[in-house]
Amino acid sequence: MSGGEKVSPDVTFDPQAEIDPGRALIPSVMRLNERRVDDGFWPKIRRTFASVPFATEALSVWYCAKDEDTPLVAKGMMFAALAYFVLPVDAIPDFIAGLGYTDDAAVFTALLALLGRNLKPKHKDAARRDIERLRGEG
Repeated sequence: MSGGEKVSPDVTFDPQAEIDPGRALIPSVMRLNERRVDDGFWPKIRRTFASVPFATEALSVWYCAKDEDTPLVAKGMMFAALAYFVLPVDAIPDFIAGLGYTDDAAVFTALLALLGRNLKPKHKDAARRDIERLRGEG
Protein backbone atom coordinates (compact mmCIF):
# COMPACT_ATOMS: atom_id res chain seq x y z
CA MET A 1 0.00 0.00 0.00
CA SER A 2 1.39 3.38 -0.94
CA GLY A 3 1.34 6.43 1.32
CA GLY A 4 -1.56 7.99 -0.63
CA GLU A 5 -3.94 5.03 -0.36
CA LYS A 6 -6.67 4.87 2.27
CA VAL A 7 -6.49 1.94 4.64
CA SER A 8 -10.23 1.33 4.11
CA PRO A 9 -11.15 2.93 0.76
CA ASP A 10 -14.82 1.90 1.06
CA VAL A 11 -15.28 3.59 4.43
CA THR A 12 -16.24 7.24 4.60
CA PHE A 13 -16.79 9.14 7.82
CA ASP A 14 -18.93 12.20 8.36
CA PRO A 15 -18.77 13.48 11.97
CA GLN A 16 -22.14 15.23 11.49
CA ALA A 17 -23.92 12.08 10.31
CA GLU A 18 -26.12 9.96 12.54
CA ILE A 19 -24.48 7.05 14.27
CA ASP A 20 -25.99 3.58 14.19
CA PRO A 21 -27.39 3.10 17.72
CA GLY A 22 -25.90 -0.38 17.79
CA ARG A 23 -22.43 1.19 17.72
CA ALA A 24 -23.08 3.66 20.57
CA LEU A 25 -20.85 1.84 23.08
CA ILE A 26 -17.80 1.42 20.86
CA PRO A 27 -15.04 3.50 22.53
CA SER A 28 -14.31 5.62 19.43
CA VAL A 29 -18.02 6.31 18.99
CA MET A 30 -18.34 7.19 22.68
CA ARG A 31 -15.46 9.68 22.33
CA LEU A 32 -17.07 11.17 19.21
CA ASN A 33 -20.42 11.51 20.97
CA GLU A 34 -18.73 13.11 23.97
CA ARG A 35 -16.98 15.62 21.69
CA ARG A 36 -20.26 16.41 19.93
CA VAL A 37 -21.96 16.95 23.28
CA ASP A 38 -19.07 19.03 24.63
CA ASP A 39 -19.23 21.27 21.56
CA GLY A 40 -22.97 21.58 21.16
CA PHE A 41 -24.89 20.86 24.35
CA TRP A 42 -24.66 24.19 26.20
CA PRO A 43 -25.30 26.35 23.12
CA LYS A 44 -28.38 24.26 22.27
CA ILE A 45 -29.75 24.13 25.82
CA ARG A 46 -29.33 27.93 26.14
CA ARG A 47 -31.25 28.43 22.88
CA THR A 48 -34.01 25.95 23.59
CA PHE A 49 -34.52 25.52 27.34
CA ALA A 50 -37.74 27.54 27.30
CA SER A 51 -39.27 25.48 24.49
CA VAL A 52 -37.97 22.03 25.43
CA PRO A 53 -40.16 20.52 28.16
CA PHE A 54 -37.47 17.98 29.07
CA ALA A 55 -34.62 20.52 29.46
CA THR A 56 -34.16 19.75 33.16
CA GLU A 57 -33.94 16.03 32.40
CA ALA A 58 -31.45 16.66 29.60
CA LEU A 59 -29.29 18.70 31.96
CA SER A 60 -29.54 15.98 34.63
CA VAL A 61 -28.37 13.42 32.08
CA TRP A 62 -25.51 15.75 31.06
CA TYR A 63 -24.35 16.07 34.68
CA CYS A 64 -24.65 12.32 35.19
CA ALA A 65 -22.70 11.56 32.01
CA LYS A 66 -19.92 13.90 33.17
CA ASP A 67 -19.79 12.31 36.65
CA GLU A 68 -16.77 10.04 37.08
CA ASP A 69 -18.85 7.72 39.31
CA THR A 70 -21.33 6.93 36.51
CA PRO A 71 -20.71 3.48 34.98
CA LEU A 72 -19.07 3.53 31.55
CA VAL A 73 -21.94 1.74 29.78
CA ALA A 74 -24.44 4.26 31.19
CA LYS A 75 -22.17 7.14 30.11
CA GLY A 76 -21.99 5.75 26.59
CA MET A 77 -25.76 5.57 26.28
CA MET A 78 -26.17 9.01 27.85
CA PHE A 79 -23.70 10.61 25.48
CA ALA A 80 -25.49 8.93 22.57
CA ALA A 81 -28.83 10.43 23.68
CA LEU A 82 -27.26 13.84 24.30
CA ALA A 83 -25.55 13.72 20.88
CA TYR A 84 -28.90 12.94 19.27
CA PHE A 85 -30.35 16.02 20.98
CA VAL A 86 -27.43 18.19 19.86
CA LEU A 87 -27.13 17.05 16.24
CA PRO A 88 -29.22 19.02 13.75
CA VAL A 89 -30.17 15.87 11.83
CA ASP A 90 -32.73 13.64 13.50
CA ALA A 91 -36.00 11.83 12.83
CA ILE A 92 -38.19 14.91 13.28
CA PRO A 93 -36.42 18.22 12.55
CA ASP A 94 -36.37 20.42 15.67
CA PHE A 95 -37.70 23.48 13.84
CA ILE A 96 -41.15 21.90 13.26
CA ALA A 97 -43.41 23.67 15.76
CA GLY A 98 -45.12 21.35 18.20
CA LEU A 99 -43.40 18.21 16.91
CA GLY A 100 -39.74 19.07 16.60
CA TYR A 101 -38.61 17.78 19.97
CA THR A 102 -40.97 14.81 20.31
CA ASP A 103 -38.36 12.37 19.01
CA ASP A 104 -35.74 13.82 21.37
CA ALA A 105 -38.23 13.52 24.25
CA ALA A 106 -38.83 9.88 23.33
CA VAL A 107 -35.09 9.20 23.37
CA PHE A 108 -34.74 10.78 26.83
CA THR A 109 -37.83 8.94 28.13
CA ALA A 110 -36.38 5.60 27.01
CA LEU A 111 -32.96 6.50 28.40
CA LEU A 112 -34.39 7.45 31.78
CA ALA A 113 -36.46 4.26 31.90
CA LEU A 114 -33.27 2.24 31.34
CA LEU A 115 -30.72 4.27 33.25
CA GLY A 116 -32.65 6.66 35.48
CA ARG A 117 -31.29 4.99 38.62
CA ASN A 118 -27.89 6.45 37.73
CA LEU A 119 -29.20 10.00 38.07
CA LYS A 120 -28.43 11.12 41.60
CA PRO A 121 -30.02 14.01 43.53
CA LYS A 122 -26.84 16.05 42.93
CA HIS A 123 -27.34 15.76 39.13
CA LYS A 124 -31.00 16.77 39.36
CA ASP A 125 -30.26 19.64 41.76
CA ALA A 126 -27.52 21.00 39.49
CA ALA A 127 -29.88 20.80 36.51
CA ARG A 128 -32.65 22.68 38.35
CA ARG A 129 -30.17 25.40 39.41
CA ASP A 130 -29.01 25.80 35.81
CA ILE A 131 -32.56 26.07 34.48
CA GLU A 132 -33.36 28.75 37.08
CA ARG A 133 -30.16 30.61 36.16
CA LEU A 134 -31.00 30.42 32.46
CA ARG A 135 -34.52 31.73 33.15
CA GLY A 136 -32.99 34.65 35.03
CA GLU A 137 -30.71 35.46 32.09
CA GLY A 138 -33.56 35.34 29.56
